[in-house]
Amino acid sequence: MIEDAQSRGYDVCLDLTPTAAHWLDPQLEQLTGHPVRSEYKAPTASDVWPRADVALFAPATFNSLNSWALGLTSSFVVGFAAEAIGKGIPLVTMPCVNSAYAQHRALDRSVAELRGMGVTVLYGPGGFEPNHPGERRPYPWHLALDAVASSTA
Repeated sequence: MIEDAQSRGYDVCLDLTPTAAHWLDPQLEQLTGHPVRSEYKAPTASDVWPRADVALFAPATFNSLNSWALGLTSSFVVGFAAEAIGKGIPLVTMPCVNSAYAQHRALDRSVAELRGMGVTVLYGPGGFEPNHPGERRPYPWHLALDAVASSTA
């Protein structure tokens, strides 16, 4: 996804939940050319990223979407997205939830709340459609990147 975004002309900065930071390749920093962040910086530290023109929050988990919609910013990635709304940075998010999570009413409320704040949420027909628990299928990154391109056009 990073290489696809770069081929579209984007300068990619990557932030991860603390859990995802343990899963992903440490080479990502070399690939993006920017520090990969998963924690808040110290208040006196300089920002190491350029200002974002657009932000993509994907794949967004059930927990992250609900935390974001409620304004619970205990993780850097959710805090960045919440602050981006106030800064007027266009935001695109695409969930990655299974059909069991999709039955929980909180998900629909969170999607509606984020859409109400101007976030483009790619969920449902034309976006991410939940898979069955345990089912593996490719994540539709192209849909997310197309929406990013549309949000800056």
